[in-house]
Amino acid sequence: MPLCYCGSEREFDACCGPILAGERPAPTAEALMRARYSAYQTGDIAFLGESLHPDFRHDWDEPATRRWAEQAQWHGLEILATDKGGENDTEGVVEFVASYTEKGQLKRHHELSLFRKERGTWYYVDGKMPKPQTVRREAPKVGRNDPCPCGSGKKYKRCCG
Repeated sequence: MPLCYCGSEREFDACCGPILAGERPAPTAEALMRARYSAYQTGDIAFLGESLHPDFRHDWDEPATRRWAEQAQWHGLEILATDKGGENDTEGVVEFVASYTEKGQLKRHHELSLFRKERGTWYYVDGKMPKPQTVRREAPKVGRNDPCPCGSGKKYKRCCG
């Protein structure tokens, strides 16, 4: 039995397979996220449309989704964090990174996905890119005319700058 595409280390038939086949609903937002990733891997575009919240299906581009799923070579899914989205919740957020190769380039899709549960069914609502973290320097910034921190004795702009 093959392992699931979602990276859970479980067999496909015990993980995302039954969710994709409609045999059982995703119990959590994370389980739906994993099933959606597996749908990209297996080309199950219909599941991607069905798992999209009904209020947000109006602008879903099925042909573009199909092209992306078929043209990309999917490498793996990494769940970075979840906020709520459990079996007793009605909303949840899943932060993930999906790695894939497209047109010979290795890419990473990093997203914060919002999920909503209605009448016992989890749906994907929307996704957004996480904001980059602010970097704070521990040492003061080196100016162009300051001595180079490498110790050469030259000005920073003439050395490592």
